[in-house]
Amino acid sequence: MSKTRINLGKEGEKIAAGFLRENQYRILKMNYKNRFGEIDVIAKDKDTICFIEVKARTSDEFGLPEEALTPAKQKKISQVAVSFLKEKKLLDQKARFDVVSVMDAEGIPKINLIKNAFELAPSFTI
Repeated sequence: MSKTRINLGKEGEKIAAGFLRENQYRILKMNYKNRFGEIDVIAKDKDTICFIEVKARTSDEFGLPEEALTPAKQKKISQVAVSFLKEKKLLDQKARFDVVSVMDAEGIPKINLIKNAFELAPSFTI
C-alpha cells in the first residue's frame, strides 16, 4: 500500500473518531489487532458495542468509500469481532457493525455513518 493511501487511511480514522465522539460514541479501542486481523474502531453507542470500519477516499472515481467493504473484508471483521468479544468475556453484550465513510475532496470531509452496515458473517457462531 502506498504511503499516500496509508496517510489517507490514518487521517480518515482520526476524522471518524472525532465524528463518533461528537455523536456520543465512547471510543474503546483504535486499530485493535489480533491474529485474525484488525478493526479500525471499537466503540460503545449507549449499551451496544460497535465494530467500526472506516473507509476514506478523496474522490468517488472508483465508487463511494463504503462500497469498498467487500464480503471478504466483512468476514475478516466478523472474525476479529467474535474473537474480541470472547477475549473480553462480552458475549452477552449487544453488538453491531458500523461503517464510517469519509470523502475528503478538496480538504472538506463529508462523513457518513452507516449503522448496522452488515450482519455477522454466516460462517461464525458465538
